[in-house]
Amino acid sequence: MTETISPPVSDAVTIDDIRAAAGRLEGVARVTPLLESPFLNALAGRRVLVKPECLQRTGSFKFRGGWSAISALPKDTGGVIAYSSGNHAQGVAHAAEIAGIPAVIIMPADAPALKLANTRAHGAEVVTYDRVGGESREALGQKIAAERGLTLVRPYDEPLVMAGQGTCGLEIARQAREAGVEKADVLVCCGGGGLTAGIAVALEAEAPGLRPRPVEPEGFDDMTRSLETGQRERNPAESGSICDAILTPQPGELTFPIIQRLCGPGIAVSETEALHAMAQAFLRLKVVAEPGGAVALAAALFRPEAVEGDAVICTISGGNVDPAMFTRALETGP
Repeated sequence: MTETISPPVSDAVTIDDIRAAAGRLEGVARVTPLLESPFLNALAGRRVLVKPECLQRTGSFKFRGGWSAISALPKDTGGVIAYSSGNHAQGVAHAAEIAGIPAVIIMPADAPALKLANTRAHGAEVVTYDRVGGESREALGQKIAAERGLTLVRPYDEPLVMAGQGTCGLEIARQAREAGVEKADVLVCCGGGGLTAGIAVALEAEAPGLRPRPVEPEGFDDMTRSLETGQRERNPAESGSICDAILTPQPGELTFPIIQRLCGPGIAVSETEALHAMAQAFLRLKVVAEPGGAVALAAALFRPEAVEGDAVICTISGGNVDPAMFTRALETGP
C-alpha cells in the first residue's frame, strides 16, 4: 500500500530553525563527541567516525527534539503529551520535567521495561496502548490532548522537533571538519525520519560534501523502499523487531520530502548485524547501543559495499537497552 507525495519539496524545517534550536539547547543538551577506533576502521576497511547520541541526556538524540519543542512553547502551556516506543517518551518527559510542566506519554504495552520505567522516573504519566493489536496511538493521543488541554509533541513530523534533531547535524559538520573529513556518507538510524531530515538540512548548509543516508532494520525498511519508489511506502507490520526504537508505520509527511531531496539511498541491515554492532560499540568504543540505535554502525561495518568513500560517519541514536538484550548482543561475539 502506498501514498503519493505531492511534488513540492517540504520546507518544514530550515537551517535557520536548526540554528535557533541550537541556541535554545546550548547549555542544556550535551555536545556528543565523534569517536574513532582503529579496530572498527580495520573491520570496515575505511575510517569509521561514530556520533554516540547514546551519551545524550535520556540516552538518545530525542532529548534534542523534546527540549527544542518544549522550550519554544508559550509560558502558559498547561502540559504536553507525546506518543513513543520509548526514546521520544523519555526525551519529552525529561524536557517537561526541566520546564516544570506536566507530561503524558503514550507508549506501547510491549515497549522495553527500561524505557517504560525511565519515562515514569522523569515524572511523566504513562498511558499504554496495544500496538500489536493495532490500536492507534495517534487517535488515543489526540483524544487525551483534547480532554486535558495538552500540547501534542509529535515524535518526528513536528518542525520544532526536527529542528532540535538537526542540531546533531551541526555538530557532525563541525566535528568532521576537525577530523579532516569533508566528503563521506553519513549513516543515520531512521524511523519516521526526524533525525535523518534534520541532519540532512544541517549538512546541506554546513557540510555539503557529507551525504546523509537512512539505515533501517530488514522487514521495516519503509524509508529505503520509499526512496526507491518515490512515494511513501508502509511497513507490513508495526512490531516484531528487536529494533523497537525505529519502528514506524511509514515515513513522515514532513520528513520524507526533505529526505527524498537531500539523502542518498537507504540501507537495511539484519537483526544479527545490529547485535554484532552493539557488541563492537561496547568492545571498541566503550559505549552502549540499543538494537535500533546500532543499525547505522552495522551498515558501516557489515555492508561496506553499500558505502562510498574512504570514510563513513554513523550515528548511534540511542542506548536504552534492557540488560537481557544487551547480554544477548555481547553473546553474539565481536
